[in-house]
Amino acid sequence: MTAQDKIKETVTANDVVLFMKGTKSMPQCGFSSRVAGVLNFMGVDFNDVNVLADDDIRQGIKDYSDWPTIPQLYVKGEFVGGCDIITEMTLSGELDTLFAENNVTFDKDAAEKIREANG
Repeated sequence: MTAQDKIKETVTANDVVLFMKGTKSMPQCGFSSRVAGVLNFMGVDFNDVNVLADDDIRQGIKDYSDWPTIPQLYVKGEFVGGCDIITEMTLSGELDTLFAENNVTFDKDAAEKIREANG
């Protein structure tokens, strides 16, 4: 199975996937930590893929999405964005809408607290 096959299987088999450096419980870079922190705080059940554990996946995810940086968030098989995009979507409420439209469970109160703290 190629890296592309593994990636496609992972993003289609899980509602929410974060390709990141490290894990959701131990991120290995600030950008990955920020996105994982938002998802964890909002109570989103997500699959984390540590790109540092597999060089083929680390490069493969960049090719798969045609996006040069990590982390990368996928919802229902669709690429959403990296750290800056997820941060903007969280603060604008767009991430809430995306989760709601895709029947992804999240804590709306936690999302509001993030906006209040950053407003």
